[in-house]
Amino acid sequence: MSSEPPPGSGQQPPEDDPFRKQPPSGQGAGSPYDSPYGGQQPPYGGEQPPYGGQPPPHGGDPYGGGGHPRDPLAGMPPLADSGKRTLARIIDMILVGIVVWLLTWGFGVREYQMNGDRIEVGKSFAQSLIAAVLYVAYDTVMIAKSGQTLGKKWLHMRVANLDNGATPSVQSALVRSLVLWVPFAFCCACIWTAISGGWSFFDKPYKQGLHDKAGKTVVVSTG
Repeated sequence: MSSEPPPGSGQQPPEDDPFRKQPPSGQGAGSPYDSPYGGQQPPYGGEQPPYGGQPPPHGGDPYGGGGHPRDPLAGMPPLADSGKRTLARIIDMILVGIVVWLLTWGFGVREYQMNGDRIEVGKSFAQSLIAAVLYVAYDTVMIAKSGQTLGKKWLHMRVANLDNGATPSVQSALVRSLVLWVPFAFCCACIWTAISGGWSFFDKPYKQGLHDKAGKTVVVSTG
């Protein structure tokens, strides 16, 4: 189980995470930005300002935190193109689909069997179950490990937490994968893939698919 905090917990990602957000340049020690007033004389005639001398509170959670809004994408690479995301997903579907087909063929599991004039749909659930387990496991392990499936790696993209830019935890990656692959495997593969993934073409401002919204993640470019 990952030791990373769940998204939206308010905790910072580990210092050694290469994908954690970086502060804007020029805001190191002694920077006027360290002061809530940018190095200027504080107002209120020396009296105690509101918020204990700190800047007004900002909402730390892009999914509904209080206070003034902020841009959770600040410090992150640009969002990945939705067309490239679709191509990466097709690559992953083909790779895992080959494994699913080999396993179902090896174990004698078929979507349907023809017997004379009858077609028996007796083993379709087993095939769907194998597909769901493999797709969810593949996506969860790869995303929690590096933020990249093979398709995303080859097309220079990665999945990141929306709130801090870090690689998603196992929990976030699992939720994201379940929303994407369980409906795909059991009921409406083409339709659900088009809806869940295609949502990113119209979503603003984060270009999230429905599975991204469930896992509180975004997909960003790596090159």
